[in-house]
Amino acid sequence: MRTLYPDIACYAEHWLEVDETHRIYVEESGNPAGIPVIFIHGGPGGGSSPAHRCFFNPDAYRIVVFDQRGCGRSTPHASLENNTTEHLIADMEKIRQHLNIENWLLFGGSWGSTLALAYAQTHPEKVLGMILRGIFLCRKQDIDWFYQQGASAIFPDYWQDYLQPIPTEERDDLLKAYYNRLTSDNEIARMAAAKAWSVWEGRCSTLKPNPDVAQHFGEPHVALAMARIEAHYFYHGCFMSENQLIKNADRLKEIPITIVHGRYDVVCPIEQAFALHRVIPHAEFNIIRDAGHSAFEPGITDNLVRATDHFARQKPSQGLP
Repeated sequence: MRTLYPDIACYAEHWLEVDETHRIYVEESGNPAGIPVIFIHGGPGGGSSPAHRCFFNPDAYRIVVFDQRGCGRSTPHASLENNTTEHLIADMEKIRQHLNIENWLLFGGSWGSTLALAYAQTHPEKVLGMILRGIFLCRKQDIDWFYQQGASAIFPDYWQDYLQPIPTEERDDLLKAYYNRLTSDNEIARMAAAKAWSVWEGRCSTLKPNPDVAQHFGEPHVALAMARIEAHYFYHGCFMSENQLIKNADRLKEIPITIVHGRYDVVCPIEQAFALHRVIPHAEFNIIRDAGHSAFEPGITDNLVRATDHFARQKPSQGLP
């Protein structure tokens, strides 16, 4: 079984002023002459980590990692101003142009798969290929499943902690109730809601309980950006038309695609990956029988690393020895 590559140091860091408000953190690692790949993190609002570099052979890839608006090392922290899917697609184009990259491989999971699909449907000519994990289509049914009713039946114990900040009379629309608190001026209510929202996701992300994941999601800096930005996007339908990613799937027909999805993914049920594969049947579809949602579960990591290695062999870089 494949595991992550050893720790990879970045060789360049950039801070891009993408508008009057937002400053985006971007880093490069691996081989400067390698195959360009951009790691697109989840959330939205999840931020990146050094471990994200390690899905790629550093001899084969020029690895680009960035923090989307309002999270990670990008500033201002947890900002919702000028923060939409369209803005993030435009930021990715600014990164590509700033780094003088003609086209690149897209690698994204969860919300990262959403943004990768939206970017590829907007700029298909800039995409060498796509490796997608934990497909999230951002349909109303997908958001309702995790934040209103569905996952609640699988993790009813964790669900009680998710409900706790919201009065009974507001629980018929939990997304709205959370959005109101996460965008309020009441700092105590905002932080309590952020932690409950984010920990709920962390607890449900792995097939086997992983307290370290839940603890990371509960860290105040992480939780505030994750919860505020996710609620902002989901309350506004991810700033896309309903079922947009499926309706525009024909724009992906010339792009090599690999899909990796855990059979027991509770955050983004496998039906979403199945629905996507039906409209892009040329994609390789790998169902991981003993995994949930997290990219760091052994079976999912194994398949993702195999996919990046395979892509590198199929499309060798002039920078390789």
